[in-house]
Order: sequence, then C-alpha cells, then structure tokens
Amino acid sequence: MKTMYELIKGEDNPNSRKTYTVKDIEGGGGGGDASTASTSKKHQSQRLASLDVFRGVTVATMIFVDHAGGLFPVINHSPWNGITLADFVFPFFLFIVGVSLALAYKKPELRCTATKKSILRAMKLSLLGLLLQGGYLHRVFDLSYGVDLTKIRLMGILQRIAIAYLVSALCEIWLKSNEEDMENSRASHLLRYRFQWIVAFTLSTIYLILLYYLYVPDWEFQINEKGSLKTFKVNCGVRGDTGPACNAAGMIDRRLLGIPHLYSKPVYARTEQCSINSPDYGPLPSNAPSWCQAPFDPEGLLSSVMGIVSCLIGLHFGHIIVHFREHKERVLNWMIPASILVVFGFMLNLSGMHFNKALYSLSYMCVTTGVAGIFLAGTYMLVDVYGWRRPTMVMELLGKHALLIFILAASNVVPIFLQGFYWKKPENNILRLIIGS
Repeated sequence: MKTMYELIKGEDNPNSRKTYTVKDIEGGGGGGDASTASTSKKHQSQRLASLDVFRGVTVATMIFVDHAGGLFPVINHSPWNGITLADFVFPFFLFIVGVSLALAYKKPELRCTATKKSILRAMKLSLLGLLLQGGYLHRVFDLSYGVDLTKIRLMGILQRIAIAYLVSALCEIWLKSNEEDMENSRASHLLRYRFQWIVAFTLSTIYLILLYYLYVPDWEFQINEKGSLKTFKVNCGVRGDTGPACNAAGMIDRRLLGIPHLYSKPVYARTEQCSINSPDYGPLPSNAPSWCQAPFDPEGLLSSVMGIVSCLIGLHFGHIIVHFREHKERVLNWMIPASILVVFGFMLNLSGMHFNKALYSLSYMCVTTGVAGIFLAGTYMLVDVYGWRRPTMVMELLGKHALLIFILAASNVVPIFLQGFYWKKPENNILRLIIGS
C-alpha cells in the first residue's frame, strides 16, 4: 500500500528514501556565498510545498464537486460537450503526477531497476482501482456482497492514472539525453527531452486519427428489465461522430473491454435527450433515444491516450523545476506554454473540436492542462516564493495524503463501513440513520 500511496502523494525518488530538499530541487551543490549556504541549510528538510498544496486543492475540489455537484449543476461534470469546475479535477491529478515524476527520476540509479519499480507500482495502483471502482465497494444501500466478475468495471480513475504514470515514467527513464552540456539553456533543455515530445505528438496524432477516421458500425446492447433481457439497437454507420452514441472511443471500449465491463451510469444520461431533470439524472423522456441507457466508460482506452499526454506535459513542467533555479525563470517558463495551451484549446473549441471530458478531446486536454500550469505557477509564487505556508497548511496536509483521502471520500469506503453496523436487521444500519433514508 505504501508504494501506491507514495505515487499520488508525490514521494520523490523511487530508488531511495531521500526527500528532495529545496536545495536538491534547485540543482544545489557546488560553491556559493555564505548567504546561499545558510539558506540551503535552513531549507534542507523542506519539500517544494507548492506541489503538495496544488495536490491538496485538487483533492478538496474533488470532494466539493462530488457532494455539491447535485445541488449546483453549474459545477458538476458537463453532461457531454462543455467544461465545468468538476471537469478540471482529473486533468489536474494527471498533471501533478507528471510534475512529480520529473523529480522522482531526476537521477535514477539504474534504468532497469527503476523500470521494474514503475511497472510494479502501476500494477498495484490498477488493482487498487479495480477493487475500489470495479463494483465491489460500490453497493451503498445494496446489502448483497461482492461483484459479478462478468460485469466488473475494468477501467476507472486509478487505472487511468496508472497508465499515464507508467508511460510517463518509462519516457523519463529511457527517453532523455544525458549529455551534461544540455543543462544550461532553454533550447538545450527542450532538446534534452525531444523524444518525450515526439511520444506526446505521436499519441495525440493516433488519438485524432482513431477518433475522427475510424468507422463506427451499428451496435446493440442489452439491459435487464424486470428479470428479462431487453435488446436495444443503436444506428450509427458513420465516421468522425463525437456524440454520445456513435463515437470511436465508445466503440473501441465495447470491442476490447466488452459492454458489461463499462461504466453503467454514463454522464450523458444527464443530457436533455436522456433526462427530464437535465442537467441532473432523472427519468427518461418519452422520446429518449435508445443509447441513453447504454453503458459508456469516461475513463476508456482511447480517451486515456490523451490522459497520458496531460501527464507528459506535467512532466515538462517538472523539468523546469529541475533545470531552472531562479523563481522568475521557472514562472516564465511555466506561464508561456500554459497560456499557449489555453489559447490553442479555445481556438480548437471554436473551430468545432468541442471541450469534452468523456472523450478527453484535444481542446479539453489543452485547456485543462494549460490552466493546471497557470495554477502551478500561482501556487508556487504564493507558497514557495512569498511563503504563504500557514494559510495553505490544510491544503498541504490534504496533498500529502491524497490517495488515502481519495479512498475514504470518493470510493464509498466510509459509507460502506458505516453500513456494516446495524441494529437487529441489516436495513437498520448507521448510514441510513445518518442520512435519513
């Protein structure tokens, strides 16, 4: 459990238990005047606190939108196209994983050893995600036990993080130049990681080709109605459709994962076509299309490709911490690419490539990752430059225990634990007493 905890928490070096100090992160060592030496000693035991604060704010936002999203639809996940406060949470997690990886693999001792550890961590994180989101712990008010393996959900939040983490870690371990003369200029900094950028552009190209050029045929699915299976047909026969019913991302998941293994309560069930209470869940309208009841996984295979790109961009922002020492240099090298990403994302959206979290569209990736970069720069200025540690102490604490909080707050672990204590009959449990239903 510790290795999984460290992954989200952001422990720095997988090959040692050393914690990066401010001196380490800024490339310390070597000479310097007495003032610099004194400052380095003073901060020798400190982490780069802004990373924990960033992670903590993301966790707090996740908890807030999970519990308040039903009351305030404007902050809840967009039913399909569009972007809301909730839609920034997951990309922020992927981004900060990338930033942490740049520090974790700053100088890996042995590439093969680091690779094995990365694969093991990704596997453990995936298994934890399968346990938490596969259906085993998602039975609040359902007093049956366990999950049918023929229907277990295969993808999820932690599985996508594991995929993005593993690919980004392998890129950082194997795809960077080690020439010492590439340490001092902006151009050489980009050149040092050129193969990682090639991977990011290649993945983006593959995603766009599959999403817009893959043929999506008609398809069928079944649902259980009053003990009998009812079959529904969805008419497609198109290419390049980005609607809920006929997109290539859904087709790939149906073919490779299987319809029973997809998320059974898709976000598009809150669209006007599928809910009379839109933008909230509700009964189907009388003229609702058949696909409204079909499963769709928001953490599917094709959309996870762009999730990897978000993590790789975070990796680049982490490289800036490693290679640039001055605060001004860091903030400038963060703000320029982040602003470009935001502008480019809005341009794509206006041109018809809409913001879409479920598909993890290119425009959505650019805007959310760009905003994450701007937020990192602002957090860094407030916390690590101006020293606003006390006002952000709670967020820093949340950030240091992000995975534990995710497990307790977002995976129904606490409700199910409370549901286990009852009076005479399982229906009379503490959870029902607390929430009054």
